[in-house]
Amino acid sequence: MFEHIREDVRTAKAKDPAAQSTLEVFLTYPGLHAVWLYRVAHVLWGDGYRLTARLISHLSRLLTGVEIHPAADIGDRVFIDHGMGVVIGETADIGDDVMMYHGVTLGGNSMRRTKRHPTVEDGATLGVNATLIGNITIGENATVGAGATVIEDVPAGETVAGVPAEPIDGTATLEAPVAGEDDD
Repeated sequence: MFEHIREDVRTAKAKDPAAQSTLEVFLTYPGLHAVWLYRVAHVLWGDGYRLTARLISHLSRLLTGVEIHPAADIGDRVFIDHGMGVVIGETADIGDDVMMYHGVTLGGNSMRRTKRHPTVEDGATLGVNATLIGNITIGENATVGAGATVIEDVPAGETVAGVPAEPIDGTATLEAPVAGEDDD
């Protein structure tokens, strides 16, 4: 367990240029706190203590602004930056090394007790306020742009944006231009 915490803190420091120290990340990153509380709730859920798991999940939402159903499956080194408003539904599956920004929703599209939430494969990035709905798959190392609404699978390595989300040509960049560079 302590190794998971160390690994999560290292991941946050690597993925957030604003991170100043290990202690700061450990104490003040609500996305990490939400994942840690989820991990406790998930174990309890699997052991049959479902009400206790849901209460921990509810407390986590109150404290962090992140709602993760304890039955969801979340991999290692998942980083939720800022966190507020993130919702991860009951049948969601999230792989390793996934990066999520605030406002992301992994929502269901059915009232049936089936797989009804997204699967996000290893290395994917989900932009601010991205909404992923239904039993869809976001492929390995794919990127979902800010504000996108995704209702269909996204192939590995692809970048999608818009409402509804569509592939983009790959020339867009998340980096701001450096002052004084040629603006052609």
